[in-house]
Order: sequence, then structure tokens, then C-alpha cells
Amino acid sequence: MDTTDGRDIAGEPDITGQLIEHALGHLFSAALRTAARCRVPDLLAAGPRGAAELAEATGTDAGHLRRVLRYLATRGVFREDETGAFHLTPAADALRLDVEHSQHAAVLMLTDPTFLRTSAGLEETVRKAGPSFERIFGEPLFAHLAKDPELRELFDSGMTSLSARVDAVVARTYPFPGQGRVVDVGGGRGGLLLAVLRGHPGLAGVLFDQTPAVSSHVLAGDEAVRGRWSAESGDFFTEVPGGGDLYVLKHVLHDWPDEDCLRILRNCRAAMARDARVIVVESVLPEGNAPHPGKAMDLAMAAVVNGQERTREEFAALLAAAGLRLTRVLPTAAFPSVVEAVAA
Repeated sequence: MDTTDGRDIAGEPDITGQLIEHALGHLFSAALRTAARCRVPDLLAAGPRGAAELAEATGTDAGHLRRVLRYLATRGVFREDETGAFHLTPAADALRLDVEHSQHAAVLMLTDPTFLRTSAGLEETVRKAGPSFERIFGEPLFAHLAKDPELRELFDSGMTSLSARVDAVVARTYPFPGQGRVVDVGGGRGGLLLAVLRGHPGLAGVLFDQTPAVSSHVLAGDEAVRGRWSAESGDFFTEVPGGGDLYVLKHVLHDWPDEDCLRILRNCRAAMARDARVIVVESVLPEGNAPHPGKAMDLAMAAVVNGQERTREEFAALLAAAGLRLTRVLPTAAFPSVVEAVAA
């Protein structure tokens, strides 16, 4: 069988080759992590370089490094030319540390052995309808993070990196009001709130999350938002700050099953000012077989935290059960959409 062009001798697709490549998909994650940790994208910022030169700069073996980069080039991460030199591609460029919205920390988080072990336990998640993370590590993710400062820092940095472009896109896409009080519920270090306040000088904001995230927020050092924000620590399962005109939940609900999401949403509903709105920034899964990054993230949420990504219809039902009415879903230039709701 000749599979050099992806088809067998009868002209049919090489299903065996495709399945083998799919089964070895974990090696793509490992190769991506290797390139990021070796800082190869940063070394290529000044121009293409061969494997020998890159290996000398990174303290690696030239032959093995070339094999990693050659594999990544088949997926559009780097490009190898006819001389054997490797070039940056848009995907590789996003792994540089010195670019805006760098995904370097996000890739290191998502490919960390902690989460790779969790993904390897997906079968157990399916069979037992619960996160493999908890069975592997003996406790839920957020309890585990509270006991492991190094992993917590990796997680927070990775989430900040993953969110950086999303924050900018959402701040531009959603028609935020000219005035009022925005409450960013579970807002982490405050990247989205910062982007919103920068772009809307008539708004004030509250960053609300657990102490470890809030204690390292990014709001204090920005003169453009001075005097227009506050940071509060608390538990969104108990209550959220009251009197907001807009409640923002970005990448919060996908961490939790429906019953927990309802507790969060009902607390937002109870705290809302008159005529306030809630916006949920999450992947909105397309129906059918259409590919979407959220469908991979959906499996990660199931394995790590017993959470899930949702369709428009699932969001509408969830919001309705919390006393809210879905008004619209706004796609963005990033992978999440903005789901807007008002009091029912």
C-alpha cells in the first residue's frame, strides 16, 4: 500500500494512516510543548534558521529537534523550506513571549503533565460520569490549586494568556453601555474588565473572584482606569456584589455542571440592578458535525472539573431556570461568543 498521498492503491482514503495519526495526537501536544519550552519561536523572530543553529541556541540535539519541528510544520506550526531552514507561521508567532496576546503560557498550561494525565483518564470520566482529575489527584481542581502555589501560578498565567485576545475581542464586539457599573464575576486577574474600562471611560467596574486570583490582578497599574474599579474577594456560590448594571461571566459557567451554574446565575439575578443585563462569554457549540474549538474544550471540562460547553439551546434553558431570558448570541473574532440575557 502506497500512502504517500493519503490514499491507497485503489484510490480510496488511507483510513489506517488517518487513524494512526489520530491515535498519536498526544505527540502533537508534546511537540508543541517542546518547541515552546525551548523558545524556538523567539529564536526565529529575526528570520529563518536551520535545525543545527537552533539546536546550538537551545542546547538540544539537532537531529531530534528537526524531527519535532518537521512534525509541527505538517500542522502549520512552523514552515520548513527547501534548504531545511524553519520559518515562523502565524501559529508559531503566537508562541513568542514578546508578542501581544502571546499564547506561550496557555500552551504550557494546557500541555502540563497534570492535565495530560487527566486527559488520559477520559475513559474513566465517560464510564463513571465524573472528572478523572478528582480520582487521580484525590480532590477537585480548585482545591488542588489552593494547595499547590506553583501549579496555581501556572494555571493563572495560562488562563491569562488564553484570555488575552478574547478580552480584547469581547471588549470591541459587545456594545457595552456608556455609563454604569460592570461586575466581572469570577474575573480572575481582571484582563477583560481592564479591556472594557479602557475602551469605555464612562464605566466603573468591580472585579470579583477568589483571593488568589484577585490578589494578583492587573488593574492597579493602569492610569487609564484609575479610580474606576474595585477588587473584591468572595464566593460566587454564596453571593456576588450587588447593584451592577452588567454582570459578566467569562469562562466561568463551563467549569460547572448545570446545578452549580444555576447557583451562580441566581446570585447574579438577585444582585442585578433594575434593567441590568448578564453576559456570558463562552464557546457556543454548533450543532451537527461542524468542527469548533469548544468541542475539544468540552471534553477537557468533563475530565478536569465536571463542566461542559453548551449549545445556544442549552444556554437558553439554563438561563431560563435562573430567572433570565436569553436575548441574543453575538459571535466574535475569537472562539467564544457573547450570550446576553436580561431578567425574565
